[in-house]
Amino acid sequence: MAGTKIEISGPKSLFSNEFLSNSTSLLNSRKRRTVEVRKPVAATAAFTAVQMVAKLIELDSVKVIPERPVQFTVSGQVTVEYDAMEQMKELMFNWWDSSKTTIDAHKGVFLQLVSSDIDPRTGKAKVSKEAILDWSRDLHINADKFVTHEVQFLVDGNFGVPGAILVTNKNSKEFYLKCITLEGFLHFDCQSWVQPEKLHPEKRIFFTDKAYLPHETPMGLRELREKELRELRGNGEGVRVLSDRIYDYDVYNDLGNPDKGLEFARPVLGGQRRPYPRRCRTGRPSTKSDPKSESSVNETTPMYVPRDEAFVDEKKRSVDAGSWKGMMNNLFPFFKHSTESDSVNSFADINNLYKESRNHSNFPVESTADAFKFDPPNIVSRDASCCLRDDEFGRFTLAGMNPISIERLKVFPPVSKLDPSIYGPTQSALREEHLISHLDGMTVQKAIERKKLFTLDYHDAFLPFLNSINAHPDRKAYATRTIFFLTQMGTLKPIAIELSLPSTNPFKPSKQVITPPVDATTCWQWQLAKAHVCSNDSGAHELIQHWLRTHACMEPFIIAARRHLSAMHPILKLLHPHMRYTMDINARARELLISAGGIIESLFSTKECSMEITSFAYKNWRFDMESLPADLIRRGVAELDPTEPHGIKLLIEDYPYANDGLLIWSAIERLVKDYVNYYYPDSNSIRSDPELNTWYYESINVGHADHRHESWWPNLSTPNDLVSILTTLIWISSAKHAALNFGQYHYGGYVPVRPSYMRRLIPNEDDPEYQNFISDPERYFLSSLPRLREMAFLMSMLEILSTHSEDEEYLGDRKELSTWRGAPEIIEAFYRFSMEMKAIEKEIEKRNSDTKLRNRCGAGVSPYQLMVPSSEPGVSCRGVPNSISI
Repeated sequence: MAGTKIEISGPKSLFSNEFLSNSTSLLNSRKRRTVEVRKPVAATAAFTAVQMVAKLIELDSVKVIPERPVQFTVSGQVTVEYDAMEQMKELMFNWWDSSKTTIDAHKGVFLQLVSSDIDPRTGKAKVSKEAILDWSRDLHINADKFVTHEVQFLVDGNFGVPGAILVTNKNSKEFYLKCITLEGFLHFDCQSWVQPEKLHPEKRIFFTDKAYLPHETPMGLRELREKELRELRGNGEGVRVLSDRIYDYDVYNDLGNPDKGLEFARPVLGGQRRPYPRRCRTGRPSTKSDPKSESSVNETTPMYVPRDEAFVDEKKRSVDAGSWKGMMNNLFPFFKHSTESDSVNSFADINNLYKESRNHSNFPVESTADAFKFDPPNIVSRDASCCLRDDEFGRFTLAGMNPISIERLKVFPPVSKLDPSIYGPTQSALREEHLISHLDGMTVQKAIERKKLFTLDYHDAFLPFLNSINAHPDRKAYATRTIFFLTQMGTLKPIAIELSLPSTNPFKPSKQVITPPVDATTCWQWQLAKAHVCSNDSGAHELIQHWLRTHACMEPFIIAARRHLSAMHPILKLLHPHMRYTMDINARARELLISAGGIIESLFSTKECSMEITSFAYKNWRFDMESLPADLIRRGVAELDPTEPHGIKLLIEDYPYANDGLLIWSAIERLVKDYVNYYYPDSNSIRSDPELNTWYYESINVGHADHRHESWWPNLSTPNDLVSILTTLIWISSAKHAALNFGQYHYGGYVPVRPSYMRRLIPNEDDPEYQNFISDPERYFLSSLPRLREMAFLMSMLEILSTHSEDEEYLGDRKELSTWRGAPEIIEAFYRFSMEMKAIEKEIEKRNSDTKLRNRCGAGVSPYQLMVPSSEPGVSCRGVPNSISI
């Protein structure tokens, strides 16, 4: 017989103390009991009297069915971000569709709660019934364009504490899931794109914010923890598409385009012959002409970056706006003179690329003539000669765009480490007579003993590639060595420059030494020599110090972290802000900057040798030397001294990069030490963490496979080992990269002072061009510089690279602390770190106003601010973002 069901409901709280002790609760939930009432029916003749009486009694009564398990409704708020107009349209269409009375069971966003407990009957995690995200219910759009939706889950009374949420997107487009909050306080920080089920049928897994080491993982979440990592690792096969979230490794075989022509072929980087860090695998097919090379990016196979590593809309807009502005600044000055030569005839031609002045009011007014010109760089003081002064030359090695190449001179004359059978004699042409008159009465040996001599040595880095570079009619370079003397005022004074070429003619010297000028001729020779040193320094900075030692060398650690550290792992949570956007910017660099015929090859002296130079440098890269103290000691500019605040003594006391950097290094180290000691009290806790050890093992043995057998890799056996490794990674990602990147426009944006390449060598007396040099040395100097169009291209690039975006996240500004709600020690450590960043900012400001510090304060000397943690958006020449984001 048909039955009528009556539901009797009563309120029951799920997040009560009873629930949190594993018997359940969630606010605003309801207890349900089902009672079935049967209607009376007519008796048949076949019934006996006794049966009839019994049946009537039954039909006249209410039968209570045995009580089902207590169930609760759990309220949640799902926050989705809609930055793009198209996504907002999609939202509104979904909202409109959801108002219809008929619900399409095959569309929508389906969510399931997963308990931290397992069901003893099945041995599997308990899951709730699926809840559907209702676009039309309780829609709230805030100022940040986040959309919050209400959702309700139905769970059994013995469900336990939710530890994960499964999400299925049955709509046609991806959406960005920012976070989910249950009953106002159980938080899931998702920060991820959720793809349509038709593209990725696996349910997405999101865990609560609480951090768990692998052995602490609740039983109900262990299988999901392993499953999520397996999905992120993928199987190493197939072409990656933009919606994927797969992290895998590959060599740098995508920089060339041999199908376009032999001149666009580039060697594979990565392997015994040309060692290199590994990049993220994209899986694009091989080129037709070279099966070892990966085909170029095109509309069918765009550049792959794991979806959650890609720029968000705000970052894209910032980069695109900078590119558009740079293009206009670059092209507009040449539109009306497109038929004329863009050669430089005077310094006035160069100065005309810049605005005359700045209006610092709230509403700056620019003349039409200035609208498409560049802002003049703040840092470089352009005097009447418009050339690099000796004091600036020395100061920039300590507080400029590349402050990490200067080394103490320990052996004189310097000796090359290159193979003499290939590259000629190893000994330098520098002699004591070149230096003696600039040493304040000391001999060279005495100056070395007193630690007064320093050097920028690019001899070995460039000499193997000079034949290829100088074969280009518009590229001419030397392998340079510069000797500096540390004056009594604490500044560096350049006293000799050695210029080397490959030894091709046994009757013609391949090396020459230029010393400070004594007359008009030697003055211009000295200016040309300094320009060639700066050209070497520009290439070494951009390719080796900046690209290789920060961008490229960090990527393997990021890939390994995503593959082996669960989203619940406390070390991933610590590192997460320091990995933001790095894989995306590296992919863009491979496509546009360091590729064959790309921006680097077009604007720097190194041309097609550019990336081989970085491979050559990577042979000498050591992770254990990348910490700031170790790097300073390796270069001989510091010594161990336990009596000093940071444990080392700087041999150049006024070394702004090192002085300010040590403040940040020590603050990072203290934070990491507090953090690590909270989760890893002893060595056994380190050794027993499989995710942590697999991450570090794979970073070395796969990510940096060409160095995997080196003995210098730090051990990972103790908490102190982990502190050292993590501090180094955070330092590289934040302060080191900031010091090398965000000063590029202001330090390198005036080309006569810092040319990215030179077009002429310095003529000797027997050279045909010598008379032209003697008759008009300024014109010869200008003709050695890049043409105006290349200058404009360079300035555009440097301006874009030096720009902070609107959504930049700076060191000390950690926004999400809910992960450590139950760990006040960790929250306190982050708070102290934030306060330290503010104190460092004030200390740097104080140092920049100290007239005794001549490398950062003085007449016409701009303050050194690259280590100031905070910044406004734009080109500020300051600010330390958390990550390598540009």
